[in-house]
Amino acid sequence: MNDVRHVLVLPDRDAAEEVAEALGDRFGLDEEPQLVRDALAGEDDAEDAQWLVVVEDPEARLAAAELDEFAAEWDGWREEP
Repeated sequence: MNDVRHVLVLPDRDAAEEVAEALGDRFGLDEEPQLVRDALAGEDDAEDAQWLVVVEDPEARLAAAELDEFAAEWDGWREEP
């Protein structure tokens, strides 16, 4: 088993919540993705935060290109490891 983790970066909480829900529907995930607020350096305002959707992929079955396209639907991107 590999310890593969994908991190999708989204512009706001609403987009991150939608992505987390849609990931399970589209990719049939076994585990629910984790949402993490990522404040931008030096900013305390919640509006100056990105949201991360962390997807555990122990079997390495999710294709990076598919996740890139998927995140882009919500103006997000997949962070490169």
